Amino acid sequence: MSTPKQDATRDRIEAELVDPLSAKGLDVEAVEVTPAGKRRVLRVAVDKDGGVTLDDVAEATREVSRVLDESDVMGEQPYTLEVTSRGVDRPLTLPRHWRRNAGRLVKADLRGGEVVIGRITSSTDDTVTLEVDGVSRELALGDVAKALVQIEFNRKSDADREQGKDS
Repeated sequence: MSTPKQDATRDRIEAELVDPLSAKGLDVEAVEVTPAGKRRVLRVAVDKDGGVTLDDVAEATREVSRVLDESDVMGEQPYTLEVTSRGVDRPLTLPRHWRRNAGRLVKADLRGGEVVIGRITSSTDDTVTLEVDGVSRELALGDVAKALVQIEFNRKSDADREQGKDS
């Protein structure tokens, strides 16, 4: 559980990073500051349409370091910086998360208690359409309490399906 001071620091860091990273085509998805002995660990997760490459992470790391060096937001206490991609284990909470995961299988827990598992076929700022057992189902994003991408092993590619391959 974070303290109000930690939350304020995290919010200040995020506010400092949003514009410079946006100028590089990246969205700040998460900022976490956690104590680690006499140091702190600052984790910044970034994402963009089409996914993040290692070069993107390296560029983001340089930009975050530059911004933090020019700011007093981290104070005098030493810290370790980790910049990562968003990762599939983070919940889908914003319209861009749904858009960026089109074609992926998701499990959506709805506010009414229903659980829906389907493949994202399309999304807007307000809705997502899932293919559930071969049927399209539109959900209002406001009705989704929690949604996570499901890891799929041995999923056939579109090319494999078109060629009728089973491997």
